Amino acid sequence: MNRILIVDDEPNIVMSLEYIFKKENFEVFIARDGAEAIGIIENKLPDIVLLDIMMPKVDGYQVLNQIKSNENFNEIKIIFLSAKNKISDIELGLQLGADKYISKPFSTKKLMKEVKKLLK
Repeated sequence: MNRILIVDDEPNIVMSLEYIFKKENFEVFIARDGAEAIGIIENKLPDIVLLDIMMPKVDGYQVLNQIKSNENFNEIKIIFLSAKNKISDIELGLQLGADKYISKPFSTKKLMKEVKKLLK
């Protein structure tokens, strides 16, 4: 069973993504901010992280940096899901090491397809 961590401070996004991924037989973990996300990553070692950028306490860039700086997390795939949708934002996210960058609003079908592609 694939393990996914959804990191977002928007309850509606979290609830809909949790529903969609559970329906596809993912083990789903939820974090509402970056600090909580780091704790879950260390304890649960998800296969993939859906990561918002603009969050309280610790932002998505800082979470990504922590993941990338720990060799125990080398296998974790990162998809930024963000309302920051300028080309410069997308380029920055990918340069920092995200595997994918999907702008909000997004298609859940497209997201699921991208997640499955990264997990192959």
